[in-house]
Amino acid sequence: MSEQHNLVLLTFTDATGWLPAFDEAQRLPGLRMAAALERGTDGVLAVKDTFTRGAGVATVGSGLLGGLVGLLGGPVGVLLGFAAGAALGNAAEEHLATESGAALIVLSVRVPNGGALLALEMRESSPGPADELAARHGAAVERIDAHTFTEQVRAAERKAEAAQTEGQEAGTPDAEGHKPQEP
Repeated sequence: MSEQHNLVLLTFTDATGWLPAFDEAQRLPGLRMAAALERGTDGVLAVKDTFTRGAGVATVGSGLLGGLVGLLGGPVGVLLGFAAGAALGNAAEEHLATESGAALIVLSVRVPNGGALLALEMRESSPGPADELAARHGAAVERIDAHTFTEQVRAAERKAEAAQTEGQEAGTPDAEGHKPQEP
């Protein structure tokens, strides 16, 4: 079987089983990112935990590369090169975190009241490991192709931006509570 890039969703009808499953999921082959969302019986949603394999690697790696390039400029060049490289790497990681936040908003409607959802971004050569994890912890499994899900997130972002633009044109306050200026 060829490798599939999927978002694997494990849904728990009660909020007690997700933590051990989350800990085990971090060792699944091909896992890139994981997030645990929990909704109380009152309907309040919380992001309980997240995991990113290789978090910080881009920041440190870019910093080291910048430091090596900075060797040409002497000790000050190394320092400035490392700082610039780390800043660029950190910007890349921040962009990824922002995209992940939008994805969690889209997934929030799938979390049942009093339940939890584990969202696992993975490259799977076989569905077996994730399916076995779900079975051990009593979770329902759903897979969404990563490209399809990315398009769903982008569509939701476009819809939110359009609603914000319409609200501003109608005199509705923006996120900071400011109303548009009258001409």
